[in-house]
Amino acid sequence: MLTPTRYTPLNTFLAYLQFEKRYSVHTITAYSNDLIQFFDFMETQYEGLDFTLVTGTMVRSWLASLKENELTSKSMNRKISALKSFFKYQIQQGHLAKSPMETVISPKVNKRLPAFVAENDMEQLLLNLSFAEGWKGFTEKMVIQLFYATGMRLSELINCKESQLDLSKKIIKVLGKGNKERILPISTEIAKSLDEYIKEKPTEAKGNPHLFVNEKGKALQPRSVYSFVKFYLSQVTTLQKKSPHILRHSFATHLMNNGADLNAVKELLGHASLAATQVYTHNTIEKLKEVFAKAHPKA
Repeated sequence: MLTPTRYTPLNTFLAYLQFEKRYSVHTITAYSNDLIQFFDFMETQYEGLDFTLVTGTMVRSWLASLKENELTSKSMNRKISALKSFFKYQIQQGHLAKSPMETVISPKVNKRLPAFVAENDMEQLLLNLSFAEGWKGFTEKMVIQLFYATGMRLSELINCKESQLDLSKKIIKVLGKGNKERILPISTEIAKSLDEYIKEKPTEAKGNPHLFVNEKGKALQPRSVYSFVKFYLSQVTTLQKKSPHILRHSFATHLMNNGADLNAVKELLGHASLAATQVYTHNTIEKLKEVFAKAHPKA
């Protein structure tokens, strides 16, 4: 349960995000922190002016103060997004006629291309690398296989329940951001491995609905998954980042490089808009350039 803030309008908005939009606790906490920071600024600079009297100039003065503290454009855009959502909600509730955010321009962010593990490195990881002995190793290999086979987010995978699997149809129902459900196909090989994994679960896991459990039968924790994914990826790649999200990037990039439809990749990743998926087209273009350079006589 989220702790109420001292700002009543903010509490109402956060409750809306939690109970109607069904956002995750992590997302709501981020919204809360950003908006509390804004309201604190308004209290200090404008003597706690009512939110209905906030102007675009006031918002820009807050953003200017953040920039002076060398906040990145990405972080500033997140705060702007939180304010836009807050004022949009107030319009929906009839408290405002228009949003002060209409005159606020988001700073440009240099888009970083998603890093990914090369296909041959992933093959080496899954086929040739030795995993830990016993249940620990079985779980760790199964988790990495599923990350790469489905493109799941970390939260989606560790919260996945056995009931979300239909191994006969070779599908997994995933509950993504905003509690949006999507269906992911899996290979026959992965389905067989998951069936074996479920059958061999330790007796301590009895009554635990989670698909993946540790040796004590408890659900996996994000920190431990980060730790072993980083360990195994370090055996096959020199990438600076070695996280579960890199496996998601690798899943999407390898699909695109092998001719998958952009809209299909969007659905598999659970992206809300095509723009989020389009970052992977750059890697496809680089692949085409490589093919061109090797195959064309005049390249």
